[in-house]
Amino acid sequence: MDRNSITGLVLIFIIIAGSFYLLQPSEEELKRERQLQDSLARARAGIEQVDRDTTVQQTTALDSALLSGPFGNAIQGEDRVVTLENDYIRAAISTKGGRVKSVELKNETTYDGRPLMLFEGDQNKFGLFFSTAGKNIITNDLYFTTEGGDIQVTGQDSASVTFRLSYAPEKYIDYIYSIKGDDHNLGFTVVTKGLQDVVAPTESQLVLNWEAVLSQKEKDMSSERQRSTLYYSLADGEVDHLNTAKDDEEQLDERVEWVSFKQHFFSNVLVAENGFNGGKVNVYTSADRDIVKLFSANLRLDFSRQDINTYPMHFFFGPNQYKVLKAHGYGLEKQIDMGWGPMKWINRFITIPVFSFLDSFNWSYGLVILILTVMLKLVLSPLTYRSYVSMAKMRVLKPEMDQIKEKVGQDNPTLLQQEYLKLYKQAGVNPLGGCIPLLLQMPFTIAFFFFFPNLFELRGESLLWVKDLSTYDSPITFPPLPLIGMDHISLMCILMTVATLLSTWYNNSISGATGQMKYIGYFMPLIFLFVLNSFPAGLNYYYLLSTVFTFGQQLVIRQLINDDKILAIIEANKKKPEAQKKSKFQQRMEEYMRQQQAQGKKGKK
Repeated sequence: MDRNSITGLVLIFIIIAGSFYLLQPSEEELKRERQLQDSLARARAGIEQVDRDTTVQQTTALDSALLSGPFGNAIQGEDRVVTLENDYIRAAISTKGGRVKSVELKNETTYDGRPLMLFEGDQNKFGLFFSTAGKNIITNDLYFTTEGGDIQVTGQDSASVTFRLSYAPEKYIDYIYSIKGDDHNLGFTVVTKGLQDVVAPTESQLVLNWEAVLSQKEKDMSSERQRSTLYYSLADGEVDHLNTAKDDEEQLDERVEWVSFKQHFFSNVLVAENGFNGGKVNVYTSADRDIVKLFSANLRLDFSRQDINTYPMHFFFGPNQYKVLKAHGYGLEKQIDMGWGPMKWINRFITIPVFSFLDSFNWSYGLVILILTVMLKLVLSPLTYRSYVSMAKMRVLKPEMDQIKEKVGQDNPTLLQQEYLKLYKQAGVNPLGGCIPLLLQMPFTIAFFFFFPNLFELRGESLLWVKDLSTYDSPITFPPLPLIGMDHISLMCILMTVATLLSTWYNNSISGATGQMKYIGYFMPLIFLFVLNSFPAGLNYYYLLSTVFTFGQQLVIRQLINDDKILAIIEANKKKPEAQKKSKFQQRMEEYMRQQQAQGKKGKK
């Protein structure tokens, strides 16, 4: 790196730091903004009051013809809530719409300690769509009746409650909710009785509409949005999802087994025992800072012209914990992003089983990650050893390579590479011997990049100064910096970066790297400082441990390797006959050099 490049980098950092201080709003500007927001809040309150008054007037003047129409007796009613509760969930079922109005996970809290509500409020909708007598029926807006009261079960106990939407004494829709004491499920069965002549004769399907507004539950809203989207499973077991980075919708023409409104660490899943006959699903990002995303699914249910139709289903309301989802069945664990290609298989068949085994000892997760790191490093130690030996060979050859460079000069790079290849062939050295073992280790390194950010077990777990290993630690916070938007510094990420820089410096010193190659290794840790600053502290903790143990392995291997012995082996290889078999790498490189030399001669002509 030359002096101009260093000067440029220093100036960039000065500009960013200066912008941070110069672009901060003044106290007077902050005061005016607060006054403006207060005025807007008062105006919104006045509008809401007018809307409420208007709604009361409209309700009082309901058209009598509407009351006498299909399901007219259900247009008005009592909005009563029945609570179904077990060891894990507390679900509130409203008589308005007969829908699940809210769900609380009893053993979990949000990042700031509030009760964890998966969803709640009238913005969430659930009900059937169909036509009758020229009118569209939306059961979410109608009032059901129930004879049941609050239910609380534990252990192996179970109970159920029925909500009924009546058309006539022998014509109705029943929503039957059931709950057991020891799981995250809420049973849900729809029964239609005597509606064969009520549903419009042109319709062979009912549409089940489900909409939910899911609020923030984790510290990092940006990360939560990136990992929240709608998942679905087709009848053949294939699990797919909508886009996580932008608004998305999809028309499903195949049979669907389940649909999941998935957030980062929690899911709301509706499973149909007999499947849905396709439908339309979508997900949108809200402009509201407290809302993660808006989910919607319109799913088709086959309707037969018979007296009774039954649609058995159930909800799963629970954590995205791999073992919990897998135990539930239906392939729900496929919602957890474990990476792509070899990384996914490494996580599913190696990392998760090993982590689960260590977790069974009920150790702290700081210790579990430490042991997991040691085990991985021991397994990969043969590759580390081969990489280090190859680096040692290149270090021993460096004096001869410098002599060749001085003799040939830098004006003819093709000839210089040819001379290097001759030296490699005589010495029996593969210049890529140090890179290949490192490349073989890369899938394991990248696999953890997916594993830790999606590991539910780390949620709320502390380590030293870190309060929650599932998100970033932020002992230092400040207003967002211009351009990059950075508003905190992660100490765990800083430690990881420092350890990586020290390891890079040590590797450069023993490998004899010079020129640009000497500085390239320093750029990646600095880049990852900004990239990983907002990633979970658990991931940075693993990378810190991994770097430290790799450095320790190198120190041990350095003691085991004697440069004089390596030099003796190289000298012995040089004395072997030239007819020795060339490696494929050497053959390809020599062919490439011949082609480059031939092209150079043509260019001179």
